Amino acid sequence: MMPEIISISPKKLIGRRLKMTFANNQTSELFRSFMPERKAIKNNISNDVFCVQLYQNFHGLDDFKPEVEFEKWAAIEVSDVTNIPVGMEPYTLTGGLYAVFHYVGSSSDTRIFEYIFKTWLPDSGYVLDQRPHFEILGDKYKNNDPDSEEDIWIPVRLKMA
Repeated sequence: MMPEIISISPKKLIGRRLKMTFANNQTSELFRSFMPERKAIKNNISNDVFCVQLYQNFHGLDDFKPEVEFEKWAAIEVSDVTNIPVGMEPYTLTGGLYAVFHYVGSSSDTRIFEYIFKTWLPDSGYVLDQRPHFEILGDKYKNNDPDSEEDIWIPVRLKMA
């Protein structure tokens, strides 16, 4: 599976966030609180949902520790951050270069991330960049369904020679 390399501008998002670890994953709680309320967000650009992860000093699976805390957002892209619904916050997603993998499969199957970080990234002309990672969950996304589709955005930069 080869990604598309895309450079994006910063994006304005509105949503909810939680701090969590992989050992104490609270993604389902975050989305249960966000999804029923997302219709209250005005000025949305699309119906796609962003699942954003903010890691500190993440360099790949070799230094992965399931107890390390990170922040996760469930959000919608908006044209401006006025009229923020109660209980939600604005967030600006950093722009830059991303490797975008179109993934078909269950969101509970982590093999795609093993492929990205252990196979594709080391063999590519890129290294992991210290910016947000995110997934875009569009109309074809179905949680934990083998036919689900999503786009996985991995922050990269060119390897130095």
